[in-house]
Amino acid sequence: MNVTGGDCSPPSITSRTAFSVYISNLAVADILILCTLPLRIHYHLNSNNWVFGDVACHVTGTLFFANIYLSIFFMTCICVDRYMATVHPHSHLKMRSHRSSLVVSVVLWCVMAVAMLVFVLMGPLNTNAHTSGGHSCFENFAKEEWDRRLLGYSLLGLILGSLVPSVIILVCYPLAAKRISRIRTKTAQKAVKVIYTILAITLLCFLPNHVAYLLHFLRRMGVIQSCFLVNAIYHARRVTMALVTLNTCLDPVLYYLTTTHCKWKQLKMAWPWGRVRRSRGVYTIAMS
Repeated sequence: MNVTGGDCSPPSITSRTAFSVYISNLAVADILILCTLPLRIHYHLNSNNWVFGDVACHVTGTLFFANIYLSIFFMTCICVDRYMATVHPHSHLKMRSHRSSLVVSVVLWCVMAVAMLVFVLMGPLNTNAHTSGGHSCFENFAKEEWDRRLLGYSLLGLILGSLVPSVIILVCYPLAAKRISRIRTKTAQKAVKVIYTILAITLLCFLPNHVAYLLHFLRRMGVIQSCFLVNAIYHARRVTMALVTLNTCLDPVLYYLTTTHCKWKQLKMAWPWGRVRRSRGVYTIAMS
């Protein structure tokens, strides 16, 4: 089986493909997360005592969590784009326009911006008194604050920011890998390894956080009341949020690997039973 249909120069961020649009937006979201880290690192090293004022706490906390979700959403968009390119290549050719990916990206940013603006305009968040006399930031919320402002955001985050992306990634990437694995070439095998590497690191960085977030949600709802479990969930949230932040440093490396050697361009139209030819700008399958 031979795969043809285009040169194999490495795609660039300026190539105006759906992939380049999504990965550019992912990079912006990751950079915004990294910009909030110095203050958050100081907070945790200072025995969880925030010293930069309520406004800085509110802004950096909102930016941090909003862009965590944006990062997850754009990773999911990339996953769907790669799935369509390999499993449904003809449909992918019709829907991969630069404009459609821009629309999706703008919608995601606008929705998140509106949610952030509403959240910030509602004013500072009330927290329970710090045991050591310090000031908590974006944690240890008072019960009335949780019921009044945070319950709805947390429920949406749990469903749309955790459950749905996890299901999509856990389904789409293995299906794409299964399709590519039928192609007996070195390029195909390398692409499969890249897919599983992305999947493994995504699971390592995000799945523990999703589980810890679910347990945290159940604790805030009063389902989990054991002091031992409450303390364990608190420390688990610390560790899993660090893993999520680590992912922002790994994203550029992982997605650079997917653009080298024209892996996706070579494989997106490859079928196990035939050979791909391109005629008049349209890919067709020739039986061999």
